[in-house]
Amino acid sequence: MQTTTVDIPTSDGVADASLTRPDGDGPFPAVLLYMDAFGPRPRLVEMAERIASRGYLVLTPNLLYRAGRAPLVDLSRLGDADQRSAIFEKVIPLIRALTADVISRDTAAYLDFLAARDDVRSGPVAITGYCMGGMNALRAIEAHPDRIVAAASFHGGRIVLDEPDSPHLGVGSITGEVYFGHADNDQSMTPEQIATLEKALDTAGVRYRSELYEGAHHGYTMSDTPAYDEQATERHWTALFDLLDRNLPTG
Repeated sequence: MQTTTVDIPTSDGVADASLTRPDGDGPFPAVLLYMDAFGPRPRLVEMAERIASRGYLVLTPNLLYRAGRAPLVDLSRLGDADQRSAIFEKVIPLIRALTADVISRDTAAYLDFLAARDDVRSGPVAITGYCMGGMNALRAIEAHPDRIVAAASFHGGRIVLDEPDSPHLGVGSITGEVYFGHADNDQSMTPEQIATLEKALDTAGVRYRSELYEGAHHGYTMSDTPAYDEQATERHWTALFDLLDRNLPTG
């Protein structure tokens, strides 16, 4: 397979992204991969390649492109818990600027980019997101239910907020299937917030699975951070591929 850097025009500029495609001519079904707070880096390429190995073309955009091309901060000491906190403090204002409207517009640009490619199969795509990317993956499928057939959120945070545009309040527009793999003891997604999300999904009649990964910390899929949990990560792959196989088969 091959991973290259691509530039995607948006209404606010140009988003840099990595594009990972399987070998062969295609066309391939497409998957959007929405990054965690630390942004595009080798670990996300590894994850995109794992998805591409199943026959999917994967687009991993730099969601924080308005602040510059990736990497926005020095990630060489991401494995150091203290440095990880310092990095997060630098990017949190940029993350908070990703409103529902911004994500909707940006997602439309990414979907248009994919739809224009000869090696992408026509029709809807799927999306998977991690940490803050999980929240934004949910916002993406809410904003584009006709173009995104399935969405997954792993150790997603800030999905239930005491705000009028909280992501959980928009689930009524979803027509596809969603999956949530919640981290344990996650202050950005507490048991009470999980229950609120599930109630909203039930009320809206959304097809979904919501599972708690007991003992797994926020960020459990990221092997370049102290939160990495190998067992939880393998469970996440099983859940993700189950979702993709059911809603966006490669055959």
